[in-house]
Amino acid sequence: MDSGQTAYILCQLVFGAAATFLAIMLWSKTRDAAWMLIVMGTIFSYIEIVYSILGLFGIDGSNLFLVGSVPLISFALPLLRMAFFIAAFIVMIKRNSGQN
Repeated sequence: MDSGQTAYILCQLVFGAAATFLAIMLWSKTRDAAWMLIVMGTIFSYIEIVYSILGLFGIDGSNLFLVGSVPLISFALPLLRMAFFIAAFIVMIKRNSGQN
């Protein structure tokens, strides 16, 4: 592993951890549905980062469940992250559409 890849991994872990920590802090302060969905999307984003880094080191359980030839977890993590963000945006759009 070269220094560029190491810096990339460290930056992903540090910034992802900071975003996740702040998201969890926000979660404890608010019970708003849209913000809670954003927090969940952020948490799943960090899980995806950690899983991909573990995959770089050869530590993954990717051959347990497959969707075609793609590991289920590699398939599901990005979809879950985006699903939470989409749901949060839908909640915000519905909430703000009645205020015009």
